[in-house]
Amino acid sequence: MFKDQLKLHFIVFIWGFTSILGNEISVPAVEVVFYRTLVSSIALAAIVFLLKKKFTLKWRIVLNFILTGILVGAHWILFFASAKISKISICLAGMATTTLFTAFLEPVIKKSKIKWYEVLLGLVIISGLYTIFHFEFDHVLGLSLALISAFLAAWFSILNSQYTKVYDPVIITFYEMIGACLCCVLFFPIYQNTFAANGIIQLDLSLSDWVFLLVLSIVCTVYAFYAGIEIMKRISAFNVNLTVNLEPVYGIIMAVILYGEKEQMSAGFYFGTIIILISVLTYPYLDKMITKRERRKIEVLNK
Repeated sequence: MFKDQLKLHFIVFIWGFTSILGNEISVPAVEVVFYRTLVSSIALAAIVFLLKKKFTLKWRIVLNFILTGILVGAHWILFFASAKISKISICLAGMATTTLFTAFLEPVIKKSKIKWYEVLLGLVIISGLYTIFHFEFDHVLGLSLALISAFLAAWFSILNSQYTKVYDPVIITFYEMIGACLCCVLFFPIYQNTFAANGIIQLDLSLSDWVFLLVLSIVCTVYAFYAGIEIMKRISAFNVNLTVNLEPVYGIIMAVILYGEKEQMSAGFYFGTIIILISVLTYPYLDKMITKRERRKIEVLNK
């Protein structure tokens, strides 16, 4: 159990490292995501072939996976853009809201009731975001991009939670990586004419860029995905989700260690981030406690 817990924290540590890797690659965010999803697609195709799994599915199912992959691609573009134009700490503070976006989106997508404590924690998180905006107004754009990225992450996570009940997660990820890569390709013309520096798409990578890119694609995407799925055979989903919430904490700590003064923020930023993280970490415990209490009430009424 200790080894599994250690492995789980290592996986979350890897995910927290993605913003740093993306920041170290010299090309802009769109190009980073294009290469990341292209390399991941090729690697996953090789894995599917070696494991002798079937690629073929009904075209409507494949289309759903590819469309979800486009959400993934947009999420990553905004994620890396936030880290590059602002600071890694700002980006990860915004991404810490993913859990609460999930709490509000899931009832809408699954047509269930919104829980009162989710609304309460949402208001607390808004106060944390207000604190960050107040003290770090120069980073409004970076934080805004991170918040939109977190919203998209919550959206495709809910969709994937439904897909994995029926389909092989490896096949799902393979088609979603294709969709994410397609997202970049479709966005290239708009990007070139509006956002790209001097109207140039920067696809030339240095040797160090390729090293960081391969680590990002193989270790942070393919390996972390496999390891995360495998470890859930022995550790509860609640435990996994609770640990994943520590990703921004690990990322911010690593950014401060690696970049020093460049990543140091005001006291107000850290205060706002702590408010968000406490809310996020409180949510699973509160949800579990209230769900148990409701089940007991139903059991009493049925007796």
